[in-house]
Amino acid sequence: MFDLISFLQNLSNGLLIGAVYALIGVGLTLVFGVMRTINFAHGDFVVLGMYFAVVLNSIFGIDPYLTLIFAIPLGFIVGAFIQKFILAKVIDAQPETMMLATLGVSLVIANLLLLIFGGEPKSVNVSYASSTFSLGEVRISIVLLLAGIATCFVIAALYFLLNKTEIGRAIRATSENRLGAELVGINTKKIQAIVFGLGMALAVTAGVALIPLLFASPVTTGALFTLKAFVVTVLGGLGNIGAAIAGGLILGIVEIMGASYMDSAYRDAYGLVVFLIVLLVKPEGLFGKTVKRV
Repeated sequence: MFDLISFLQNLSNGLLIGAVYALIGVGLTLVFGVMRTINFAHGDFVVLGMYFAVVLNSIFGIDPYLTLIFAIPLGFIVGAFIQKFILAKVIDAQPETMMLATLGVSLVIANLLLLIFGGEPKSVNVSYASSTFSLGEVRISIVLLLAGIATCFVIAALYFLLNKTEIGRAIRATSENRLGAELVGINTKKIQAIVFGLGMALAVTAGVALIPLLFASPVTTGALFTLKAFVVTVLGGLGNIGAAIAGGLILGIVEIMGASYMDSAYRDAYGLVVFLIVLLVKPEGLFGKTVKRV
């Protein structure tokens, strides 16, 4: 018999975890939109955020969500540094060269984390881990709610930056036509560094939001989140921030519903199945535009 309360419970959980997935996907699609390359280190940036929260919590006892005050600007600075001093050297090379460079960054980050923290998975225990918020008969996890709120706040700030500021207009101009942006006086190298910094800041935010829910491992977690980010962006439509948000919400709902109504051991697989179906039926993504072949 269909249980409406159980369905709404799972739907709310799926939307909240999907919001964090959307944050990961937005970071990846933002970098792709400006630099026209897939960042294979994106999942490792998420893991960096997770370990950052672990370190501050274990040493200073800071709540994971309070670490966002430090994690977001630090992620931006590190991302801009990576772009300016590493990726900028190959920005005009063949697309596969740029992707290989990001893969190299991924390997360096993963192995540094492995060297420093070891291979044992780590997480953060918070006092409100089992606390819930009642919305009628539906009970929402406080941890998931905080993760969703943090995500909505960061995405709203990104929307304001892209649509209401001069930097945002420069980012959109560079994304649409890099040469044209340069001709009107925009420093596209600076914009690329800013965008890569924003992408890393978004990924780090997602990592901090997820650490009370998941375990972080330097070897496997980064690859898993890179895959999820790719699934999110392709589900919605590559290069479209709004579509990436929709793709993240869809992935979160599919995973939670699949784990609840089928076998929870295959939670990550359900999203991949939907991903493959979308690729077969609508390769440009659910909200992407069909490219007409001449």
